[in-house]
Amino acid sequence: MQQYEKMITRQKKWMFYLLALLVLGAGFTPYPRIFLGLLLGTVISFYNLWLMQRKIKQFGQAVVEQRSTRGIGTFTRLASAAAAVLIALQFEEYFHLISVIIGLMTAYVVIMIDFLLFKSQD
Repeated sequence: MQQYEKMITRQKKWMFYLLALLVLGAGFTPYPRIFLGLLLGTVISFYNLWLMQRKIKQFGQAVVEQRSTRGIGTFTRLASAAAAVLIALQFEEYFHLISVIIGLMTAYVVIMIDFLLFKSQD
């Protein structure tokens, strides 16, 4: 479980760094709409990452204690992604839709990069 906690900490740290870069991009580049779209998508992606990590931890505890669990929150993650797209569609002057969709995928990219970089350390 200690390995899992370290992985969660690394992934959160990388997401915070990415969010900081996106805020800087939105504030200091001539493409604020694109960076705001990426920022919105990445914030929702970070929420989904946090939710998934929490649900997986609860699921693991339930398996260890040999009790049942309700699920891993797939519907909630899909609903939050749909909400991000609806926000982008409602406020098109602020958010670039394709950037929001790309931002929604950033947590999965962070997970894959984390896996590739730290797979060999075991």
